[in-house]
Order: sequence, then C-alpha cells, then structure tokens
Amino acid sequence: MAKVLAWMPNGLVALAILLVAWLFWRLVRQAMRMTVERTELDPTASNFLLTILKYIILSVGVITALGRIGINTTSILASLGVVGLSFGFAAKDALSNMISGLFIFWDRPFVLGDLIEVGGHYGRVDQITMRSTRVVTPDGRMLAVPNTMVVNSIVASYTNFPNLRLDIPFTVGLEENLARVRTIALSSFPRSGLLVEDPPARVVVTALNDYNIGMELQVWLDDEKQHIAVRHHLRERLFEALRKAGVDMPLQTLALRTVEGHATTELPDPNPRPLPSSIS
Repeated sequence: MAKVLAWMPNGLVALAILLVAWLFWRLVRQAMRMTVERTELDPTASNFLLTILKYIILSVGVITALGRIGINTTSILASLGVVGLSFGFAAKDALSNMISGLFIFWDRPFVLGDLIEVGGHYGRVDQITMRSTRVVTPDGRMLAVPNTMVVNSIVASYTNFPNLRLDIPFTVGLEENLARVRTIALSSFPRSGLLVEDPPARVVVTALNDYNIGMELQVWLDDEKQHIAVRHHLRERLFEALRKAGVDMPLQTLALRTVEGHATTELPDPNPRPLPSSIS
C-alpha cells in the first residue's frame, strides 16, 4: 500500500503530462487550420504536416510520462528498435505503402480534390494517408488505393492543368455534306459558361468506314471538374441538333440480299447397263 501511495504523485504527474500533450496537439491542429484558411496553404501539405506533428507531439508526451513514473525509456526505445526491425520484415508491404505515401507528398502528382484515374479506377481524391489514397467514385463508393499501387502505376489527372478537352464522337452517313455537319455540330452548344473560346472548338473526321463517316466534336472546358456532366449535356445537345437538321446518323450494319439461282437435278439413266456377271 505504501508503494502505491508513493507512486501516485508520479502517476498523476504522468497523466497530467499526457493531458497537456493532447491539449497541445489540439491547439496546434486548430492553429494550423486557421493558418491554412488565412494563407490558403495547400490542403495536401497541411494534412501531411498535421500527421507528422500529431505523431511527434503524442510520442514525446508518452515517452515523458513513462519516464516520470520511473520506466527506463532508453531501454524501451532500444527494445522497440529491435522489435520494429523484426516487425518491418514481417510487414514490408505496410512499410512500403508508408514510404510510398511520403513519395506522394513529396512528388505531388495530385492534391486533395483532384479528379484522377489510377489502376482503372476514377474518382475524386478525398484523403491521402500514410497507407492509402482514398478516392471517391462518381457513384459514391470510397476506394482505398494502396500508395504502392499509386506510385508504381500511371496516374491520369483530370484537374492538374487549367483546361480539359472533351472528345464527343458521332457518325454520319456517307452522302452527308461534311461542311454542313460541322456547322451544325459547332452551333449545338452554348458558347458561354461551360467552354473556353481559346483553344476554339472544332469538328474533325476520325474514320472513313464502309457504312458511315466517323467524326468527333472537340471542345475545351472552363471548369474541368464538371467534365462528366458537361459531356453528357453536350452529347445530348449534339444528337438533338443533328436529328433536327435531318442529318443521317447510321450505325454500321450488314445488308442481306436474296439471290435467285437455278438448281440442277440429275435424272436416272433410262437404259442402265447390266452389271457384269461374276467369273467363276
């Protein structure tokens, strides 16, 4: 009982140290958020700094508290180093993801809020952690893509540059006047709000097929984050404009034609020859 009473002051001090470390971390997080709002610091960089500061502050608080209650933190750190080395070999994939997360923060192929396509998956970057990159798909799913996969694969960003080009393919009949079709297509969408004037929109021929001509409307977006909604909108307006103008838009089809032929029937021989008799 006496040992417990003698240990209680140090224990209370250790708890106070942990509480102070936790409160200090809350203050640092709040100050960082205010700094981000005032200086317009990149959210990706701010999240990375907050993660590093959180682990540093809380780790220092735990080590200080353990030392206060009489635990030899030096030997604990040495033991953790050996255990960590053994654990590292067993969890090399997790460590690889953590190192890849540092590379993502350093190289910055994308930032929070960017629209990307990685590993065949498309969506908005919602969060970048030390283990995975969280991507929210257009249908509301959240994908946790391992950072190793992000680093080692091709990442397509739809929002890294000021403008994004939309390509809307369509087909017209072989007998159509292409200059007329081009004029109709270019006048099928609004000029203000959605698209930019430089580079200008254009209509190009992409294929000369057996039954139709492949064409493509190419326009540049003012807000690249709206490319899915704008693509659907322009595709519908283009179809309605071509249909209203009476433009033939055939698909590739096969034409079947009936061919009449003369069938020949072999008649039996009216004078069959007798079979030779067997020779004995």
